Amino acid sequence: MTWYDAAGRTPPGKPGKHGAAPGTRRSGGRPPGELELVLSQSVVSAVEAVGGFAGGIYLRSRTEGLLRLAALTGLPPGLFHPWWRMHVNRPFPIAEAYRLGRAVHLADAEEAMRRFPQLMAGLPFPFGSMYAPVAAGRERAGVLAVLRRATPGQPIENGDRHRMHNAARRLGAALGTLADRGVGVEWDADPVSVQSPATSTPPVRLGRFTWDLATGEVAADAGTHTILDSPAGEFPGTVEAFTEGLAGEDVLGLWALARQIAASVLPTTRRIRVCGPDGRPYLIELSGRGTGPSGGSAGPLSGFVLDLGSGPVTTEATDRLTRGLLSLDRLGRIVHLNRSAETSLGLGRPELVGRVLWEALPWLGQPLFEDHFRAAMISHDPVGFTARRPPDEWLSFSLQPGHDGVTVVLAPADGPPQEQAAGEPAGAAAGLVAPADRASVLYRPVALAIALTEAVTARQVSAVVTEELLPAFGGGGLAIYLLHERHLFLAWETGFPQGFLDRFDGVALDARLPGVETLTSGRPLFYESMRHLAAAYPGIPLDAHVGARAFLPLIASGRPVGSCILGFDRPRVFSHEERTVLTALAGLIAQALERAQRYDSESALARGLQDALLPHRLPVLRNATTVGRYLPGTQGMDVGGDWYDVVVTGGELALVIGDVQGHGVAAAATMGQLRSAVRAFALSGHDPQEVMSGTNRLLIDLDPGQFASCCYVLVDPVTGRTQAVRAGHPQPLLHHPHGPTEVLDLAGGVVLGVDPEARYPVTELRLEPGAVLALYTDGLVERPGTDIDLGVERLRAALAECGSIPLAETADRLIREAVHSSDRPDDIALLLASRWA
Repeated sequence: MTWYDAAGRTPPGKPGKHGAAPGTRRSGGRPPGELELVLSQSVVSAVEAVGGFAGGIYLRSRTEGLLRLAALTGLPPGLFHPWWRMHVNRPFPIAEAYRLGRAVHLADAEEAMRRFPQLMAGLPFPFGSMYAPVAAGRERAGVLAVLRRATPGQPIENGDRHRMHNAARRLGAALGTLADRGVGVEWDADPVSVQSPATSTPPVRLGRFTWDLATGEVAADAGTHTILDSPAGEFPGTVEAFTEGLAGEDVLGLWALARQIAASVLPTTRRIRVCGPDGRPYLIELSGRGTGPSGGSAGPLSGFVLDLGSGPVTTEATDRLTRGLLSLDRLGRIVHLNRSAETSLGLGRPELVGRVLWEALPWLGQPLFEDHFRAAMISHDPVGFTARRPPDEWLSFSLQPGHDGVTVVLAPADGPPQEQAAGEPAGAAAGLVAPADRASVLYRPVALAIALTEAVTARQVSAVVTEELLPAFGGGGLAIYLLHERHLFLAWETGFPQGFLDRFDGVALDARLPGVETLTSGRPLFYESMRHLAAAYPGIPLDAHVGARAFLPLIASGRPVGSCILGFDRPRVFSHEERTVLTALAGLIAQALERAQRYDSESALARGLQDALLPHRLPVLRNATTVGRYLPGTQGMDVGGDWYDVVVTGGELALVIGDVQGHGVAAAATMGQLRSAVRAFALSGHDPQEVMSGTNRLLIDLDPGQFASCCYVLVDPVTGRTQAVRAGHPQPLLHHPHGPTEVLDLAGGVVLGVDPEARYPVTELRLEPGAVLALYTDGLVERPGTDIDLGVERLRAALAECGSIPLAETADRLIREAVHSSDRPDDIALLLASRWA
């Protein structure tokens, strides 16, 4: 979905090829939308309120359970692309603040590592951070985050906590106001980038004056008096008073300028830099016209006094340096560079100023340099590295960060880093990409290992490898093959030409292919160019003419699992350290895939069991209609214990729905036992209270270590007399044929399997002809981070809108949103019943 504001405008586009931050290009005068303005003001105010250097706002998206970064200030968005999306169930402080509805405060890296190790695995830099949930009305709308300097051993002060809370509260109120006016406050676009206010730049001040050379009178405005520190009420209006605070040499220079103008015939403007009373440099500009050599002025001279701060002096000073010097703002844009930097980079100021550094210099826009820029932006500690400027000139970069930006110092370097020089010098000279930096190599295995612990299925494992491994080493393609009956089958691919890998799907272990031989030999294979790969395997089909490939064996505890292929768009050197790390990562991936395969087998068994236990069709009656729907959860692919059933007991109809706590084979088996128990009690002629009590005692006797919720409704299709009993289950809905749709208020008892003496009172009501009764499990109405009552209300409104359409179509409408969601954390069961006239 594309997000639009109230005026129908869309936010800035995606980052460019080299990670250019959205919002850094010229907008062409596009006015910002109302939501953009609210977010921009709120994030800037929050950062200033708590003394931070960067901040962001995450908002709900249209995808269930997914937050998206909507606004970012103080950091280049392109460098933080992996953090643009955040699922509410991930172990990150942003997700916890949203999910639990409470603030998270981290004073330093040690506290963050203890509580959120995956955050520090991805951003292993010393910084503090604060996260506050944002509520718009009764609904949680997102999270406000601020990054600040670390304060080791010192907790974040209560005053800052209070100010952060107030900033989140004000943002929530503003979002609620927009929502009331019909402006959508969900976010499905890339983040907007907001420039932070400067804190260190002195103000620019301007004053006007006139000077009559004939009389020596000077008339000055308030701005001039402020700059020259001369109170307006005490200024006698003479040139002597005007120049009283200036040095003697500056006074003489000013008079010389004035006399030159008086001696000119044409209109003339001259400028002089003087040292003001406070020691700061000021610029005085004089304009006028004289009468010629006689030296008389044709009229008073007009002038300006301009306080430019230290800008002009700084520019002149840096231009005298032999080392290159650049100044970047917090978005990575070049705001100043000296002449030596122009020479070192081979580009002039018009080509560089105002552009993002790694966008203006594509050879810096590589993943191996991203961590250096991130480290400088977040930690405020100096960072140094060496890079090659094409074709073959090496430069050392020293990043000196501060609150308002980063100073970059350039100097010629003798050659590549030591580890690269030891890899393959000839390859470096040929233009191979340098190996990944040491920081990335060290912490990426930690990030991958933590992320793999959360991956359950083979597809989830492959997705984690794509998200964590490829960016770490600058890869562009990934393929994973799994071993089955001595053949390798393609399980995952990304970044390769469509259909290219199909020819290798199902290859036997005797085929002479690198993906096969890396598994059979147990030895990783690295080819630093496609030419090297073609030489090693003559006649092998190639998907590209340039690039590099790494083939990794996936072996877990001595058992072959498959093989992994990493593709790179350019030739590159694989250092010894990288080869070691990639080989170790392959072992982690293999163990995760082996675990996922076992899980998939268990999941298939559980699904088969569940499918066998759920009713394949519901009974057909003359004067009543029932429709059931079941959707398995997608998050983790666990099988739940949701079930529904319809039992014909004599002339009555028993409607049953339930939900066993937990997932997996045990939950499915318990569900089958409960369904059988309820059906047996119902067919034996027991009343609803006895059915529920008997099922409760049976579950306790079986002692499966689980409990379940249940709702049992007995309907007489002829008279409409209805008896309902509930055990900890969500309240049913009732749509009246010519009236409202209501949430029933059934008396109930505790969930089944807890208390053998539990009582389950019966509620009586009448089901009118044409009315629709809806029973459902909580997976249909629960959303992470929101009150379940809001979900019930949404379902009630959806049922009301269905009106008198056929029951099957009503069921499809009620679960339509869930059907299209790729992220359902729980199973969903729905049972509808309607009585005919």
